[in-house]
Amino acid sequence: MADRTSSSITVEAGKAEIMAVIADLEAYPKWASGIRGVTVGETGEDGRASRAKLTFDGGVFIDTIGLAYTWKGDDHVTWKLVEPGSVVTGLHGSYTLEEADGSTEVTYELAVDVRIPLIGMVKRKGEKRIIDSALKGLKRQVEG
Repeated sequence: MADRTSSSITVEAGKAEIMAVIADLEAYPKWASGIRGVTVGETGEDGRASRAKLTFDGGVFIDTIGLAYTWKGDDHVTWKLVEPGSVVTGLHGSYTLEEADGSTEVTYELAVDVRIPLIGMVKRKGEKRIIDSALKGLKRQVEG
C-alpha cells in the first residue's frame, strides 16, 4: 500500500474550526458522501476518537471497517485500518491543515486496498473520487 492518492482544497476558516469538523466523526454522514454511519469506540485524552467503526456505501458494495486515529493538535490526523471489512483489506489516510492569511489548505491523502483485484489506475481513480467528494463536503460543512 505504498501508493497514496492526494488532493487539496482551500477552506475559508482557521485550522481549529476545520479540525473540529473533522474530529466530529459521528457527524460524517451529514456531509461526507458515501458514509452511512460512524460509531466511536474509544477516545483519547483530548476527547477525540482513537478508535471508530465506519460504514460506507462504495456504490457497488457496503462495508464496515474499524479504524485507529492519531491526532497531532489541529495540524494533522492519520487513520489506519485495524479491522478489515468484507471488501476493504487495507486503508491509510490523513488530513493535513496549513493555515495562511485567514484560510487553510486542507490536504487529504488516502490509500485503500480491496479484496477485488483492481488495476492501479482504477484504484487511484476511486481514491481520487472519495478524496474530492470528502474535501468538497468538508468545505461546505465548515463554510456553510
